[in-house]
Amino acid sequence: MLRVTLRGVRAHAVRFLLSILAVALGVAFVAGTFSLRTMMSSTFDGIVEASAPADAYVRGATEVAGGDDVGETRNPVPIGLADEVSALDGVRLALPDVSGSVVLVGADGTAVQSTQAPSFGIAYDERDPSLTLISGDMPTGDDQVALEEATLESSGLAIGDETRLVIGGDVRDVTIVGEVNAGGPMAGATIVLLDPAAAQAVFAPEGTVDSISVYGDEGVEEQALADTISAALPTLEGGDVASAVTGTELRGDLQSDIHEMLGFVTTFLLIFAVIALFVGGYIIANTFAMSVRQRVREFALLRAIGASPAQVFGVVVGQAAVVGLVGAALGVLGGLGLVSLLRVVLAGVGMDLASDIPLGTSTVVGCLVLGTLVSAIASAFPARTAALVAPVEAMRGEISVRERSLRLRAVLGGAVVAAGAAGVVAAALRPDAKIAESMLGLGAALVLIGVLVAAPTLARAAIRLMAAPFVALLKPIGKLAQGNVVRNPRRTANTAGALMIGMALVGAVSVIAATAQASLASVVESSTNADLILRSATFVIPKGAVDEVRDLPEVGKVVEIAFTNAGVSPEPGVAPTPQDYGGVLSLEQGVLGSTLLVETSAGDTDDLADDTALLNSDFIGDGWSVGDTVSIVTATGSRDLRVAGIFESQLLGSSVVVTPRVLDELAPGEAQMIDTVTLDAAPGVSQTDLRSAVTAAVAPFVVVSVQDRDQFVDQIAAQVDQLLVILYALLGLSLVIAVLGIVNTLALSVIERTREIGLLRAVGLGRLQLAGTITVESVLTALFGTLVGLVVGVGLASVLPSIYADEGLDKLVVPWGGLLTMVILAVVVGVLAALWPAIRAARMRALDAIASE
Repeated sequence: MLRVTLRGVRAHAVRFLLSILAVALGVAFVAGTFSLRTMMSSTFDGIVEASAPADAYVRGATEVAGGDDVGETRNPVPIGLADEVSALDGVRLALPDVSGSVVLVGADGTAVQSTQAPSFGIAYDERDPSLTLISGDMPTGDDQVALEEATLESSGLAIGDETRLVIGGDVRDVTIVGEVNAGGPMAGATIVLLDPAAAQAVFAPEGTVDSISVYGDEGVEEQALADTISAALPTLEGGDVASAVTGTELRGDLQSDIHEMLGFVTTFLLIFAVIALFVGGYIIANTFAMSVRQRVREFALLRAIGASPAQVFGVVVGQAAVVGLVGAALGVLGGLGLVSLLRVVLAGVGMDLASDIPLGTSTVVGCLVLGTLVSAIASAFPARTAALVAPVEAMRGEISVRERSLRLRAVLGGAVVAAGAAGVVAAALRPDAKIAESMLGLGAALVLIGVLVAAPTLARAAIRLMAAPFVALLKPIGKLAQGNVVRNPRRTANTAGALMIGMALVGAVSVIAATAQASLASVVESSTNADLILRSATFVIPKGAVDEVRDLPEVGKVVEIAFTNAGVSPEPGVAPTPQDYGGVLSLEQGVLGSTLLVETSAGDTDDLADDTALLNSDFIGDGWSVGDTVSIVTATGSRDLRVAGIFESQLLGSSVVVTPRVLDELAPGEAQMIDTVTLDAAPGVSQTDLRSAVTAAVAPFVVVSVQDRDQFVDQIAAQVDQLLVILYALLGLSLVIAVLGIVNTLALSVIERTREIGLLRAVGLGRLQLAGTITVESVLTALFGTLVGLVVGVGLASVLPSIYADEGLDKLVVPWGGLLTMVILAVVVGVLAALWPAIRAARMRALDAIASE
């Protein structure tokens, strides 16, 4: 039967072509995702190797909560400990790791930034073996810097050029004196090298650093070096707060954290790959269902000459497996193409990934197996139909497959929809329940599955309604198209099902995005009455910019919102662990309730003092009362504060509010960041004059933007739009596959109706009329899938505000304009999908079509 299987694929290659393409697209996404993850892992592993090359490291002995994504946050160690460690046996060199954030102004007068990569300055010690001076000189003094080679290229600057550097909150005029190799690609990070004394004055004013890099003498093993340091630390000045670890162990921890982060990215992308493959499975099932209908005599002859039902079943599934295998092989190649294109795009924005595109044997084999299995499983029901064909069918002149009643599907689909809707409603009524989110997800999945099951029943009534304008305006092709689509509701529903899935997701995402934007706008508008808001492209406003603005005569009230990540008690009176971290921000007494408007649920926000704290119930959780004790632990200290008030605010995205003096104690210098500043005009100063003065004052700091409340809202909305574009692009793959399904179905339908088309042409139907009929069929199918999908997606997404109102998603907005655009797009998709089948049908010769079998 293997020969029969392969001959069947070869004989009907055109019918299976689009199914192969559908599988290829889905598998390309899977292969590309795994290749991208491996390449990114290799790139970041290289960065870790280059940025942490030492044999051993001295770091804080106590791990504290900091909320960093990569690496542990520990207490700092004295910078002078480096000299004492250098004197130990086996130690060749010990260098304090002095670094901090900076903003470099490029040749075009703007900040040098690459994607979301960090921008930081580090102390350049000529003894550091990880840094190599390529050209020029090492920096000396406050007014000289060297640049990492990729940073120098992206900045447009050259050795000898003068520019500005925002460092430690001040703007400093500097000269580029050297170009340095940092040991490997830095994935777009902006790296500025400073004189060690200048760097220490800004980044280590308290005389402490996060770690000390230690290089051993030749022949000394890493573990032996770390053991030597560990044994000596208790006797060294400042060594009681430090510990030693091998370089291999530190690099392994960092790489493990990065791989965990990349695992999330992989999972996120694979979700869309699964959606694409699921949609592709729909196409394969529909293709083989139509193929079985058209090849009934072939299967009957196989049965007549002795083939068993199991053998016929195996032939159809085997043909689907071949289709899947070929599609998967093309998909693997397509995945390599996608990753290659993505690497070029990322390189264009300054993020260089590893030069080789990895494609391991496991990835290739996994993708081939996945494509084959998806195709084989999708063909199972059509294969069963083929296996049940009776041998006597081969002797009949007219052969057809008997269709079963749709009543069972209608009842079953309705029951599944009802069960899913009950789960969604239950989640909406009990949003505080622990299983509310699970019930919502399961209910939504059941609703979508139920609609897909009941779709053939919906198709007849819905398409008759949608076809009414075509029937009235386009005679006779409107009536013909309506009849062709309604005649086989199963085929119509299966063809539209792929588009239905994609549009349901698009509709849900559109509603979620519009609702999020409206909710965020409402939060901002109701949370502050400030005249202007300062924000930064680097998410940190330099302290010097705030000082410049504060000194302006046009400015009245200035509110700094500075924050740090810290360990925060999970419950009243419970000390935080390293995993119990949250945001801690500082405000002066009286700001809450005046410039920043919040809803107070307990206590009084005016009671904020140096020995009290205010808790944000939107982020710290339940169970807190006024008078409880909250513990805050950072790398440099800890405080136990009495809870003086509890409030609710989504805008202030931190758990605890303390006074500036407390935050200075907990997070001095670089450990705290100013992320937002609100400004009010001085009495008698207009909004225009205030804005002009503030804009001029912050201009030298490059990254600071001046916004009013409307612009602030627009900026937040733009961030949602950026995420929306990514989601639409990922969902676009499933929509492309769905369009292929419509093309495939129409093409197979033309083959199936060859004699009917010949008869229509013989009785006077013109070529354009025939092409128009095919086009209207395509448009009706696309409209049905789009409208049903959007109704399901919008309906399910509309429940979210009742469940996530406490998280700020409380303003339901349905983007009717965007949904109308989707419907119009469905019409365009229907027209485009019909081009090839319509042209093929129109080119048929009437007599040849009538004489066809």
